[in-house]
Formats: sequence, C-alpha cells, structure tokens
Amino acid sequence: MKKAIKWLLVFVLIVIITAGAGAAYVYNGIQPVKASEEPVKITIEPGTGTTQIAAILKDEGLIKNNFMFVSYLKWKSEGSKFQAGVYEMTPGITFDEIISRLNSGDVVKAEMIRFTIPEGFTVTQMAEKLAEEGFVDKDKFLALAKAPSGIDSELLKEIPESAEFIYRLEGYLFPETYELKKGSNEQDIVNRMIAETANRLSGISDFNQKLEQSGLNLNELMTVASLVEREVVVDSERNVVAGVIYNRIAKNMKLEIDATVQYLLGKPKERLLNSDLRSVDSPYNSYLYNGLPPGPIAAPSLKSIEAALEPKSSDYLFYVTKKDGSGEHLFAHTYAEHLQNIKKSKATAK
Repeated sequence: MKKAIKWLLVFVLIVIITAGAGAAYVYNGIQPVKASEEPVKITIEPGTGTTQIAAILKDEGLIKNNFMFVSYLKWKSEGSKFQAGVYEMTPGITFDEIISRLNSGDVVKAEMIRFTIPEGFTVTQMAEKLAEEGFVDKDKFLALAKAPSGIDSELLKEIPESAEFIYRLEGYLFPETYELKKGSNEQDIVNRMIAETANRLSGISDFNQKLEQSGLNLNELMTVASLVEREVVVDSERNVVAGVIYNRIAKNMKLEIDATVQYLLGKPKERLLNSDLRSVDSPYNSYLYNGLPPGPIAAPSLKSIEAALEPKSSDYLFYVTKKDGSGEHLFAHTYAEHLQNIKKSKATAK
C-alpha cells in the first residue's frame, strides 16, 4: 500500500513538473522577442496562409516560435482577415499587436510623387513641367501623347486617329493635382490622367444624353471646350463664348480665335500681330480655315466642358477682351458693333 502511494505521488509530481514545463514553454513561446529600435520589413503576398506568415515572422526575428503563433491564432480565432502588403514592425511587439497590424492592413505607405497640371495647359507644357520636376522624359511623354500605345482607356475609342492631329491626346489629359507611386513612368502618368478625364465626364449629369442632343461627337465637344478654356477667364462668360463659337460655325464664319494661332506657335506670345494670324498654314489655324480645329488645343477644365455641352443661347457673333484688367469681354451681334467695342476696350486700357 505504501509502495503504491509512493508511486502515485511520483506520478503526480511528474505530471505537475511536465505541466509546469509545458506552461513555461507556452508562456515563453508567446512572449515578445528582445526589443530593438531597428524596424524590420516583411512582405505578405496575396494568398499567404497563416503557417507561412508565422514562418516569415520567425525568420525575420519578430516572434520566437511560429508553432505557438499559429496556435495562438487558432485559440483567438484570428488570421482570416490578414491583409497582404509590406509591413514594418519593430522587434519586441506582442502577438496581439502583430495580429492587429495584419488585420488592419497597416502597411508601409508607398513613397509618392505629386504634381499639378494647370487648366488650359497643352501636352507640350505638361511634358516640360513634368520633365523639369523630374517625373518624366519629355520626349517619351510627348510620344505617348501623339501615339498612345499601351494606354488602357475606353476613352481612346472615341478619340479619332487623324493625321491632322498634332497630339492625339491633346485635351484628354485632365488638369488636376495628382499623386502616384514613386517610380511611376510616363505610361503610368498618362493612364492616370486620361482615366481622370473619363471619370470627370461620367460625373456630368446625363452626359451621354446631352452629348447626343448637342449633335457633336466627343472630339468636337472637347475641342470647343478647349477653345473656351483658352479664351475665357471669367466663369460666367464660358457658356456665352461657347454660344458664340457655335453661332459662327452655323453661319459658316471663320472662328478667328487667337488661341488657335498661339497653339501653333508653340510658345505663346504676349501679343499677336496681324502678320502672326496667318503665318502658319494649318487646319488648326482658325483664321485660315472654317469650322473647328481637328482637335483640342489645350486641357479644358470641367467648367469649360460643361459650357461647351450647354452653351448660352444668344445672337452674339463677336467678342473682344476688355483692356481694363478684368478679363471680361464685350460681346456684339454685328461687325460694326464689334468695332465700337474694340474702341471701348482700348479706351479702358490700364
């Protein structure tokens, strides 16, 4: 009897020791590794399972025991919401902190580039600005604007391929402030900008219906919008000028818009001379050719696109910029009235 009790006590002692050792093993296995101020980057690829994630964490020195981490996940019913990405963690964080980071997708933020394209810029001006800021190669950017190979946009189907175009994507790279991942190339930037144009157009209420009612195709609409953009400073005049453009086309009058000549000259001149107006023989020159230019001459703002889509009805056929610095125009129904407005404008010059 005494011998049996002795063996029972020995067995109980062994169980206690084993349980204690097991508990100590588990406790030690779930404790953080030695703290360090040096962060560690880990990459979790899409579809990576918890066992693989635990192995990555162990190999990178963020946990002591990958089996314990997987067991802890099962005990806590975690792991199903882990998100892929690049993470930065500091040795010494707990299991719960790691789980929280992986659940929330608290990934390392990619370095970004940021640039702004002003309204009314041409693709040449865009290329020069972006090249100066170190984001593109000017020639590569312009080559894409001329022949957009590799550009993935449904909008391209609505932009005709014409030998008369100077740049096929002129007017279709939306003027906006952009943020893209550092290292984005010319193709990435052009794709993002044309996607923004498509997004803005789709955001206009009943856009397709209004375009159909206007009797214009997209290229004609964007061309008118670009003319409005380059001619108008005061927002309230955008739809009035759009109306004048349509009125002159309806009467088979040349548009005679200075901005079309400026576009052809490459670098805008502060003041055009009469000799400049007919100096370049091109279908873009609205002093030489009737109707609209082959395509846009600049990147129109949303306000100009909306003005071209819904012009203000009037009998105006002429306008001249006031010389008082306001940026406003004087509008006229007849050429005689227009000549009077020119005199009035000069009289207010500052």
